[in-house]
Amino acid sequence: MISSIIDDRVIERLRALINGVQRIAITCHKSPDGDALGSTLALCHVLRRLGKDATVVTPDMAPKALEFIPGVRDLVVFTKHEVRARRILTEAQAIFCLDFNSLHRIDRLGEIIEPLSTTRVLIDHHLDPEDAFDLSVSFPEASSTCELVFRVLMQMGLLRMMDRQAASCLYVGLLTDTGGFAYSCDNPEFYEIISSILRRRIDRVNLYNKAMNTFSADSLRLQGYAISEKMQLFPDQGAALIVLDKGDLDRFNYNRGDTETLVNKPLAIPGIYWSVFLREDADRIKVSCRSQGDFSVSDICSRYFNGGGHENAAGGEFYGTIDEAVQAFHQVLADLFPDLGQQEQSTHNNNEEQ
Repeated sequence: MISSIIDDRVIERLRALINGVQRIAITCHKSPDGDALGSTLALCHVLRRLGKDATVVTPDMAPKALEFIPGVRDLVVFTKHEVRARRILTEAQAIFCLDFNSLHRIDRLGEIIEPLSTTRVLIDHHLDPEDAFDLSVSFPEASSTCELVFRVLMQMGLLRMMDRQAASCLYVGLLTDTGGFAYSCDNPEFYEIISSILRRRIDRVNLYNKAMNTFSADSLRLQGYAISEKMQLFPDQGAALIVLDKGDLDRFNYNRGDTETLVNKPLAIPGIYWSVFLREDADRIKVSCRSQGDFSVSDICSRYFNGGGHENAAGGEFYGTIDEAVQAFHQVLADLFPDLGQQEQSTHNNNEEQ
């Protein structure tokens, strides 16, 4: 039995809102991942089946690796179709904001949405949502935003409108945001949701292979290089660090999404229970963290890398050089394991004296 975790008053307000409008815009965070695309496209598909004029507007392009998700070709991408995207957002009678907790995470779309008087609905599972939304469905303990979209549809009595396409979208988000059902999915109800989705006769094996086991040749070469040449291990702290700068990315013709699962790889090594991946982007350093057990990487991302997330899966951004980001990682080690740092310094001093 899947419980009703969303307040009935919120559900009633959502029902009244959807019944009272025709034009609905849906958006998600910059550099959309499987959860962002899966949740927005699933909701869009259901709203269209209800007769609504619904459109998903994204800040930028979806990764090529996720172009198999049903409905991706219908996205209105701001960086490609700015005029159309602006018109959709400004003419919308409601705007659904999925898989982000702050308007700054949708890049220039935030500048368009913020001054509008249009009702804004948040559906998200990240910590500490800002006070920029008129109606919020925010549950950081949820596995994904796709889980929350499913729960919204369930409590609104709209699961009958979730056909194979919408179910496939939700499955991809649930799959990718839990690392293939490896973390953030301890709640038994998660698997009841999966069971309900499977009843829509989705092509589970095909979706899994495309989402988790499909890589371009350049992507495989980049990941092999990263593990062979760029991975550093800190066994005393149970940590691993992988750093890829712009030169590394250019060498292997990097496309967004090529390193999506790279941060998970070091966790296969016995004794390594948390992993950090730093990737140099054009204007920032992208930070991804994963962990096992009760070691929280969300706290690390929140404190050091302007981010956050779940206990075992989190991310953030670092504004500075790649070398400064590496220094920040070493500061994390020093702060979390001060005794080991003192031991290493003592050993270093003794070696210098000898």
